[in-house]
Amino acid sequence: MALRALIADDHELFRSGLKQLLVDALGVEDVREAETFDQAIEILTDEGAGDLVLVDLRMPGMSGAEALAALRDGFPNAKIVVVSAWEERAEILAALSAGVHGYIPKSLSAAEIAAALRSVLDGRIYVPATIGRRDPGDPVAAGNSAAQGESKLTLRQKEVLNELLKGQASKEIARTLDIAEGTVKIHLAAIYRALGVRTRAEAIARLKV
Repeated sequence: MALRALIADDHELFRSGLKQLLVDALGVEDVREAETFDQAIEILTDEGAGDLVLVDLRMPGMSGAEALAALRDGFPNAKIVVVSAWEERAEILAALSAGVHGYIPKSLSAAEIAAALRSVLDGRIYVPATIGRRDPGDPVAAGNSAAQGESKLTLRQKEVLNELLKGQASKEIARTLDIAEGTVKIHLAAIYRALGVRTRAEAIARLKV
């Protein structure tokens, strides 16, 4: 099936380069472009979301995590990925908490961006290595809280969490552990509650610090 994508970024040169990457490295046949968040919403509403929506955090109309959450809720069948020059840990965590499928720094090489997007299309969550670098003055409370929550998990929940941290999708976790996918989802819900997070991406990010 032909892949469809949308790039929402106000830098024309970057859009052009990313579009070429999607076509050459990922075989995307239909790449649409938007230079504002509002324009992106119009295109997605009128033409359908497609498979992949790539958005910058610093473009006209973008309001951060709230806008990302709206995208995620409005177009649940698309993979929503942030591609941004901003690599602050707080920004990354906020985006992942909104439910996006990945956060890709623009500082990555073309090959690294392509690999990250393949991972997302395969059903995984892409969390950049920079999430492990603390910002100056960043408290360790979040990491400690996640560790305490992890200690409360059952053996099976820890097995599910271990597969989650490998980037496995729910179906893959079910196959690996030989359990039903519905059971995996129940365990994931319990894991999120124990860790104090709301999404798969946020759980991965919290435990990768």
